[in-house]
Amino acid sequence: MSPYFPTRQTPLTTMADGTIKQVNPFTGTEVWTVPGRGNRPLSVPAAGTTPLSEIDTDHHCAFCPGNLLLTPPEKARMVRTGGTHADHTAGDGDGWEIVTGLLPHQLHDTTAEFRRVPNLFEIVSYDYWRANYGFIMDSATSARMAAYIADAEGREHVRRTVETRLRASGTLGTDEVADLTESDLLERAGGFFAGGHDIIIARNHFAPGATDTGQLASSGTLTPDEHAALIRFTIAAAADLYNRNRYTPYVAVFQNWLKPAGASFDHLHKQLVAIDERGVQADTEIAQLRANPNMYNELAVDYAAYHNLTIAENDHAICFAGIGHRYPTLEIYSKSATPEPWLQSEEEVRAMSDLIHACHAAAGPDVPCNEEWHHKPIDLDMPMPWRVVIKWRVSTLAGFEGGTKIYLNTISPQSIRDRMVAAMYRLRDDGAIAPDLRIATECRLERNSLRYNPFLSGH
Repeated sequence: MSPYFPTRQTPLTTMADGTIKQVNPFTGTEVWTVPGRGNRPLSVPAAGTTPLSEIDTDHHCAFCPGNLLLTPPEKARMVRTGGTHADHTAGDGDGWEIVTGLLPHQLHDTTAEFRRVPNLFEIVSYDYWRANYGFIMDSATSARMAAYIADAEGREHVRRTVETRLRASGTLGTDEVADLTESDLLERAGGFFAGGHDIIIARNHFAPGATDTGQLASSGTLTPDEHAALIRFTIAAAADLYNRNRYTPYVAVFQNWLKPAGASFDHLHKQLVAIDERGVQADTEIAQLRANPNMYNELAVDYAAYHNLTIAENDHAICFAGIGHRYPTLEIYSKSATPEPWLQSEEEVRAMSDLIHACHAAAGPDVPCNEEWHHKPIDLDMPMPWRVVIKWRVSTLAGFEGGTKIYLNTISPQSIRDRMVAAMYRLRDDGAIAPDLRIATECRLERNSLRYNPFLSGH
């Protein structure tokens, strides 16, 4: 029996009654799709909506553009250049710039299409790195923190932010917070400048042309150019986290969309978390990768193609319906020979962005989902491709799954493919996704198309 499929010889088996049994080739997760459940609706439309004319859309949540000081101090922002927001059409792919080092009084000098701010409640805290590794913030970050606190408005912003975290976390009561000296408060501020858990926040809470609070701005409602800027900005943030903390072997990047997927706010945002491990998923795959360096071609992209699960591709990326996931899943792989996203060419990054964007647009803004990034840990001696996995959180795990570790997926990989293909054709015709995507039978499906494997360098 193959070591990659611990419970079954092949990842995909269709039984005589139509039950589809799947085994994920990298995790061994077993999933069944039972006939008759594949056409269930996936979206979760918002209930109890309010007309936008009745609310202040700039102050709807803490991530909205009217509440810039409700988040910790901004690390960076992505802005349009060469004119105002109104001067840029959906087709304008140029004219983006990352701006850093702003003080509170400068935040409204430009319009931030995307902001990078520290998470108020870090998964891996700044104090964790200091206590366990002797981490010291770099000189540039220290200088930025000093400049921010030297500014009167910046100092007040930091003080209020520390107080908010202490009260909300229950670390200190209201009276105890009031008794803290200013130096005590500022001593707790380091994580807001040198911490390793950041949030990338989109500008708009609601989609363009929205009329009520149920019409949210999602990854799929961005234009392809806006989404490409978001991806570039996120990649730059990941590279920055690696560069500023030498104890970090891996930066986890993910996006939780809507509350069923774990989002605290229904405002579009991504998260990056620097961790001191590669993660269980990476460790499992690395062991397999050493045995079969070409496994991502053989067991993922090519296997999907042989079973007609490919959804779309372009010259530098490919998307297919995933096999053996607890939730209906889309997988997007970079074909680049360069494993690190921040070292890839602009064209290669744009190709990945266009496919990720098309997947979100085709699913629609009402489908809760997790977007997970997987890339080569920075200290790994072997290449592995950058890939993004999008999981639709449209089912709830129950007793059967807990007792058997066999998961019931409401929609088969074939049904995922059919839904996505139909939607992408329509969106491409409407000009809502990248025009150069090759969809379904248009795909070239070159074998071993992922060029990360050095043994394929001549192909």
